[in-house]
Amino acid sequence: MKRKRYIGQKVFDYLIMAIVVMISAFPFLWVFLSSFKTNNQILSSSFSLPTSFYVEGYKIAMEKVNIFSRFLTSAIVAFSSTALAVAIYAMAGYVLARCRFFGKNLIFLLLISSMLIPSNAMVQPVYFVINKLGLYDTRQGLILVYTGFGMAMSLFLLKNFFLSIPQELEDAACIDGAGFGRTFWHVMLPISRSAMASAAILTFIFSWNEFMYAMLLTSSERNRTLPLTIKYFTSTFSFNYSSMFAALVLCILPTLVVYIFLQEQIAESMVAGSVKG
Repeated sequence: MKRKRYIGQKVFDYLIMAIVVMISAFPFLWVFLSSFKTNNQILSSSFSLPTSFYVEGYKIAMEKVNIFSRFLTSAIVAFSSTALAVAIYAMAGYVLARCRFFGKNLIFLLLISSMLIPSNAMVQPVYFVINKLGLYDTRQGLILVYTGFGMAMSLFLLKNFFLSIPQELEDAACIDGAGFGRTFWHVMLPISRSAMASAAILTFIFSWNEFMYAMLLTSSERNRTLPLTIKYFTSTFSFNYSSMFAALVLCILPTLVVYIFLQEQIAESMVAGSVKG
């Protein structure tokens, strides 16, 4: 009886997982297959398989926009803002977790309170500051903005993680003659890799997918990011579905490949960050 119940539970679990996978994967699979169909085939039978691999849509999409240049811009902005955010907020989180000074809790609350402010409400001040700094239509301006937007969540994760580390480790390092900086670099940072990975993943995902500020703070083709390319494609190829789907595949496929190769590390870091942080 118990064995039958166990088998029934397993069948139910796998059935639910299969349904979730189908719901999640079907839109991308449909777009991918449709990118190899002609416009007439898509309009006549949307859910049929392609009769032949029509690649003209990919040629048209790559001729319209230099998609590789925009991919490179997105990669530079996302990786730079992620590296800056993790480095700065790891140090800030350690100071807020271990040092005692007047107003520490108030400062921490002020820093993470940005999570409560809608990003749309900060459009005008962010645009004003970036213009005043002379960083409009530059990658540096986007990196600065994305690093700032990653502050609240990264600081929250890292500070709480440092608080969970036993004080005895720092005391032992102090007895061995390590100062504040050496203790941070050689003792605390190696332990906090999981929390730093979680903060890095969240910042990278935001920086890669962000659209509104990328559109607001850039105007030249050189500094446009990949999400803006998707908007351009959907408006330009509104009646050429084959090229539009091909452009969407070109934009989505690189991140999908990166996730496939790093899925284990991403899952481990997110779990570790949620439990320890």
